[in-house]
Amino acid sequence: MSLTTSSVVTTISWEAFFQAELKEHLIVAEETQKSMQNQFISLVEMAINTLQKGGKIIFFGNGGSAADSQHLATELTVRYRKNRAALAALALTTDTSALTAIGNDFGFDHLFERQIEALAKPDDLIIGITTSGKSPNVILAFKKAQALGLKTVAFTGGTGGELPGIVDLMLCVPSFTTSRIQEMHITLGQMLCGALEDFFANS
Repeated sequence: MSLTTSSVVTTISWEAFFQAELKEHLIVAEETQKSMQNQFISLVEMAINTLQKGGKIIFFGNGGSAADSQHLATELTVRYRKNRAALAALALTTDTSALTAIGNDFGFDHLFERQIEALAKPDDLIIGITTSGKSPNVILAFKKAQALGLKTVAFTGGTGGELPGIVDLMLCVPSFTTSRIQEMHITLGQMLCGALEDFFANS
């Protein structure tokens, strides 16, 4: 006999679950609002400077952070809320031939490092997204960018993992819950897209 939803016995209160998840989200959002305004303004200024000089914004990350990277790069190259000139951005997570070749020939840890070596130019801005700050391929990419003299920004959470000291700017979400950190990353990322769109549409 197959189980249906109505026949499953559970002690979970979905009402309590719903309320608890949103409460945690709102707490993290409020703490982010309190602690990250100056870092966000610095990020916007760095991105404007990059684009004004003819550079591009390069995003990368793993898993959900890879999806965020692609999402944000697309918001800039296509549109966010309104039509305007395209803004130069790319995600290092979309070229399956490059990803599989690098993974096969050099190892997964070098996925982003190798592409930064090949594609990044002096005026580019490197934005890596990692909830823990401990992803080896993200850390190696930042070290390569640092060696090349590039400006670097990390979207991370918790303590920032191994990123302090190897990036120019950290937006560190005040939470240790991966899902809450990811929610703030995409919020901050879309705020960046909105700020850049407003600036360049009006300049």
